[in-house]
Amino acid sequence: MRYYRRAKNRGTEQLSWLTSKHTFSFGSYYDPNHMGISALRVINDDLVSPGAGFDTHGHRDMEIISYVLEGSIEHRDSLGNRFIIPAGEVQRMSAGTGITHSEFNHSGNESLRFLQIWIQPNVAGSQPSYEQKSIQQSDVLTPLVTPDGRDGSLSMQQDASIYRLQLAPGETFSLAKSNRPGYLHILNGSGEIGQCTLSEGDGLGILDEAITIKANQPLSALWFDLPSVNHS
Repeated sequence: MRYYRRAKNRGTEQLSWLTSKHTFSFGSYYDPNHMGISALRVINDDLVSPGAGFDTHGHRDMEIISYVLEGSIEHRDSLGNRFIIPAGEVQRMSAGTGITHSEFNHSGNESLRFLQIWIQPNVAGSQPSYEQKSIQQSDVLTPLVTPDGRDGSLSMQQDASIYRLQLAPGETFSLAKSNRPGYLHILNGSGEIGQCTLSEGDGLGILDEAITIKANQPLSALWFDLPSVNHS
């Protein structure tokens, strides 16, 4: 099974201070054909104007991961955390029994661009928690968030892992066949999987098949290894 999600077909929210591209249904954007894959519910590509951001709001029972592409986030939450998250860093917030937070563009003159990722936890009612880290690329496929925080990654409450894939032009990488769902989201660059070219913002979901991606130019992507569950 293959599920293609083209960047140009994503849902869009346009505000005076925010341009948000929704890979899956989110907020006022709803498409029953794009509700997420397994426990992966949200990938929002957010471009935030200087000094603007998301005022204090609440979440429950969700693993929320932010991956900063450009600029930096100013984060505050009800646990007392106040941090700056610069480009290249990864943040994980487990909402659990309930947490409120705000996320603003830390810069007054440069835009902020980051991915907001939501993954449903495998337990409800846990204690809220927070982590952030700069994770250097240690291999072609480097773990960023895992169930147990292995190899220097952040941890989350789900049998799921997020990896960063980086390839040089002409380099290839194969993802082995698995009975678990997987989703590949291109951060930048482009690559080929068979006769299909994937570029920035494009995504590909797979189940029970192996794929090989070849980079046409320097390629960076997120690979989601997801549990074999079906959330409707």
